[in-house]
Amino acid sequence: MRWLVTGAGGMLALDVRAVLAEQGEQVDARDRAGLDVLDPDAVQDAVSALAGPHGPGVVVNCAAWTDVDGAEVHEAEATRVNGEAVALIAAACAQTGARLLHVSTDYVFAGDGTLPYGEDDPTAPLNAYGRSKLAGEQAVLRLHPEAGYVVRTAWLYGEHGRSFVSTMARLAREKGPDGTLDVVDDQRGQPTWSRDLASQLVALARAEQAPPGVYHGTSSGETTWFGLARAVFEELGHDPERVRPTTSDKFVRPAPRPAYSVLGHERWAAAGLAPIRDWREALSGWAAARG
Repeated sequence: MRWLVTGAGGMLALDVRAVLAEQGEQVDARDRAGLDVLDPDAVQDAVSALAGPHGPGVVVNCAAWTDVDGAEVHEAEATRVNGEAVALIAAACAQTGARLLHVSTDYVFAGDGTLPYGEDDPTAPLNAYGRSKLAGEQAVLRLHPEAGYVVRTAWLYGEHGRSFVSTMARLAREKGPDGTLDVVDDQRGQPTWSRDLASQLVALARAEQAPPGVYHGTSSGETTWFGLARAVFEELGHDPERVRPTTSDKFVRPAPRPAYSVLGHERWAAAGLAPIRDWREALSGWAAARG
């Protein structure tokens, strides 16, 4: 099987590439310079090149506009990358028969729930970023219904790039043994290690019986940003009591954030796969991988 990974320099894409390399797969990894996802001809050529004796191949689309706050003032630009480019990729995959795994977000939901959101629950994004990502989801489901997979994730962290977890690790060190940190305790979600998600994406692509549609690629369990920060401190040998709870109104951002971003995982059973493991176990794995 041949694989095309877009957005190849990003945190998740680098882990997808690592997982595939360990399995000896042929991977065409394209970053922004290597593939303009808004160029229809370039996208068609890249997807068509996957075809080989073992089938039409798999596209893992990690290319995205990820600046949540920036999307509030550049919604049209964000929608071009997160919506229009995804439509081009989905159409090319549909034409060639390639399986498409498109990474989306919990931000497509309003975040006002109290129970985990199901894969088929109504969407109602709060901000421009969420609207742009929803446009991409709709393009995949509309243009490639036979082999298009939307995998929503949330609270992603990993070895590469910046994340909340990497920021907490840095601040724990920089503030010294007596320094404290105020962290929001009124937003709930599922911290997800990008390495775990990468493995889940590859497993889904290989699951021939998996029905196309929406899946939720987040860790099991749930916590708050405050709970996650304390866990990071603990894993790295710092005193978790240095982390103090606060509320979202103390950290106003241009783009509103959903208060409840817990996603359900029922659909994995149809694919014959288990959901991603518990977030706390994964965080321990991340810490161990750091050495």
